Formats: sequence, structure tokens, C-alpha cells
Amino acid sequence: MLPFFIVLVCILIACPFVAEWVRRPMTPESQDNAKGQMAELSNGRTHFRWSGPEDGPVAVCIPGLSTPSYIFAGVERTLSSLGYRVLSYDLFGRGYSDRPHGNQSLDFFLWQLRELLDNQKVSGPLTIIGYSMGGAIATAFAAEEGSRIRALVLLAPAGLSKVYPKLSDRIWTWPLVGDWLMRVFGGAALRRELALQIDASTIVPDLLDRQAAETRIRGYLPALLSSRRHALKEDISEDHETLHALGTPVLAIWGTDDPVIPQSSLARLTELNPDTHHVEVKWGGHAFPQTHPGDVAKALEPFLRKTV
Repeated sequence: MLPFFIVLVCILIACPFVAEWVRRPMTPESQDNAKGQMAELSNGRTHFRWSGPEDGPVAVCIPGLSTPSYIFAGVERTLSSLGYRVLSYDLFGRGYSDRPHGNQSLDFFLWQLRELLDNQKVSGPLTIIGYSMGGAIATAFAAEEGSRIRALVLLAPAGLSKVYPKLSDRIWTWPLVGDWLMRVFGGAALRRELALQIDASTIVPDLLDRQAAETRIRGYLPALLSSRRHALKEDISEDHETLHALGTPVLAIWGTDDPVIPQSSLARLTELNPDTHHVEVKWGGHAFPQTHPGDVAKALEPFLRKTV
């Protein structure tokens, strides 16, 4: 009985390491063959791309927890049509960017953004667009940069309320337990969650397949776990109050049927920054930037025309 128990324990301990090892590594070759460019930053390589007229005002798109920069396909198209020069990039641990070690806090992502802007010699006024967790990053960055920010656009932003209020969700972030669960079952759980969130056609035709493929790349699931433990637990209330005091134009777009970002976030943002302009996408889930690109465009166009 004892030898069997020891073998079982060894198997359980080995499972997360084996599960992560069998996933496909992110290689320099795959990065170099990706559409866009690679920036060599202090924490690793960051995948990015520019779109829109070269002489336009700069807009920066910051993606969320689980999706790379391709989620901004519709938003980029709208921004480009309005004359913006659009910079979109993959957060560390996602897409074609590197998977560096370290706690993925807001400061971790702010460092990546600042270095990317320096690398691309972007020094003038900016319009910042943040989706989901990217909304929290965008808000923190805008509050620090102050008058440099022309406008802030938040799409289903995190950082205003608990994203994972249920015990069944919080278990994934527990020390050791969460690491084991994420590496062994995280890919399957995330693929199932994505399928439930997106029940309509999207502007990215193969969105679900591309997101599912992310879960099979080494380093992706640990990155999500680290972000859940750090970036998504940070309170950015003071940053929203700072933006209100600065008078920074803020547009927040919400999905009325979003299962990830609760409706209480809208009320909380209104309390912190009463000047925020809110737009709700009817029947929009958390993926509304991809499922309802027309509604997002209708909200962006009049707001941004006033801020150029």
C-alpha cells in the first residue's frame, strides 16, 4: 500500500511539470515569422504592429488577460478610419511576446508599455484604449502620464470590482493548488469558458480556435495565473480619481450581458469619475469588441472626434 501511495504522490507532483513541458514552446523563429515586428525590451521580446496613417495622432491598444492584440481588429479599423496611427502589442505571456518570469502586476505591464513606447520613439500625446485587464493597465498608465493623455477608452475594464468573486474561481489562485490546477486543467477550463462567452460570429473569424491554440503554448497558463494573482487584484480607484481631477476625457463601453465584468463596475466608475461617458452594448458579452464591432465604432467615433 505504501509504495502505491508514494507512486501516486510522485505522479501528482509530476503532472503540472509534464503538462507544461508537452506544450509547444514559443521560439524566436515563430516570433520572427509573425505578422508585425519584435521589440527587444529588458524583460524580453514584445510583439507589436502599427496600422493607420503614419502622420496621424498615436493611439495605443492594450489587450486583456487571455487574448493577444488581434482582438483589436475592429477597434484598429475604426481608429485608422479616423486618422489615428495605431500601436497594438501582445502583453508578456501572450501571443508572440516572450514569457518572462516575475509577478505579473500592473507595474510589470506598465514597465513593458513604457519600454515599448521608448523603443518606438513615441513621445507625443497619446490616446489609450484598454480592454478588460488592459483597461486597468491603461487607467494606471493614464493617471501617471497626466496631461500627455489625450483621451482614455475603456472596454469592459477590470480593476473596479472583484473579477472572480466565487470560491470556485478563487481556488485557481491559491498557492500550490492553483499552480497545479492551472497547469493540468487550466487549458481545458479556459477553452470551455471561452466557448460559453462567445456565442455569436466575431470580426475575427477564427477567434475561438486562435484563443484555444494559446492554451497549448508553453508559459501561457502560468502567465494568466500570475496576472490573476497580482494585476487583477490591484485596486485602481485612486487612478480613476486622479483622471477625474486632471479632466482627462474618459469613455467606458460595457456589455450588458458581460459574465466577467459585473455591472457594479459601471456604478463604481461613475462614483470615482462622474465625468466618464458611458455606453452600453445591448446583449454584449465580455467579447463585445469582437461580436459587436459596429456598436463599438458608433461609441468611439463621436467621442474621439472631440478629443483630436
